[in-house]
Amino acid sequence: MYNVKTYNAIAEVGLKEFTDNYQINKTDDADAYLIRSVDLHNQEFPNNLKVIVRCGAGFNNIPLDRASEHGIAVFTTPGSNANAVKELIIAMLVAASRNLFAAANYSAHNSGADISLRTEKDKTKFNGTELIGKTLAVIGVGHVGSLVANAASALGVKVIGYDPYLSADAAWHISTTIKRAKTLEEAIKNADYVTIHVPKNKETTGMINASVIAKMKKGATLLNFARGGIVDNQAAVDALNSGQLDHYMTDFGDNVLLNRKDIVITPHIGGSTHEAEANGAVQGANTIMTFLETGNVTNAVNLPDLFVPFKKPNRITLIHRNVPNMVGQIATNLANVGINIDSMSNAARGSVAYTIIDIDAIDKNTQEELLKRLTSIKDVFRARILVNQA
Repeated sequence: MYNVKTYNAIAEVGLKEFTDNYQINKTDDADAYLIRSVDLHNQEFPNNLKVIVRCGAGFNNIPLDRASEHGIAVFTTPGSNANAVKELIIAMLVAASRNLFAAANYSAHNSGADISLRTEKDKTKFNGTELIGKTLAVIGVGHVGSLVANAASALGVKVIGYDPYLSADAAWHISTTIKRAKTLEEAIKNADYVTIHVPKNKETTGMINASVIAKMKKGATLLNFARGGIVDNQAAVDALNSGQLDHYMTDFGDNVLLNRKDIVITPHIGGSTHEAEANGAVQGANTIMTFLETGNVTNAVNLPDLFVPFKKPNRITLIHRNVPNMVGQIATNLANVGINIDSMSNAARGSVAYTIIDIDAIDKNTQEELLKRLTSIKDVFRARILVNQA
């Protein structure tokens, strides 16, 4: 029996995915966490915790290094809220081009018998432009960015995409009508709108800074619905003041952005639809079950992808440092208790490595002795022995 602890409101449809071999919120010493936005940086991890799945694409609320050192696999649910974010971006592009927020605010504060006459006189203040024929730069064309690019292109927008990490798989999801820029500067220099869809990490924090904004087309509109911190907000404000930017629209509040007519802030609602929350919960639940029952890894953020069909009676999985002679030490310890390796797979992601070993059936005493030996290896964070339930 496995135990799962949830944080935040996890969609019921996702919780129903768990089989009878799982208990939900029965103990704090859980095998798995299923979370959304809860901040785990200051929380102690229980000894039994093996996997954390965050329903969504971001993971800056999880201390990755500490999780790895505790032998905890961390996953996200990429793509589960991609359509929700795409639709919000398209809505924001329309709203920006037609000055909808300013127009609606004007109407909300004007009433009376002469409103019709006054509206006819004042409405030219809100004359906008049409999106057709305009240019949109999409920075990051992964799950969300590719959907945004294709949807905007379908509306007659000229789209240029830039992503230094674009994989061949992602490229298949981008319309052939979309131009691909080789550099960030090439993507933004003639764009009327620039939208950001990259993950937040050391390389992308502050990616859109004063120098980059200065290279944009004068009067462009900037959108950030990816992660707070990717855009230097003070630089954006300075660009609005100088006229370099016309509007800034973001899903992430900041004191420096408040009380301005040329800035629209939404309260982190990019992925907040009923459908997206359901998608993330279902994907998250299945990710937990796959990892706990088979050890297979897909979409982890601190482990390499490693998927091996589970055909033998027992499987050993190890999370360990990516250092020389680890595989040799592991194999030696198996040999010392008389275990023959049927197959072994190993992969690394930065300083962390992951190993899957399939073996014939071993009794409980041998399992206990083997786990004792494997966990005594200096650089092993966690070792598990799984039983094939098929």
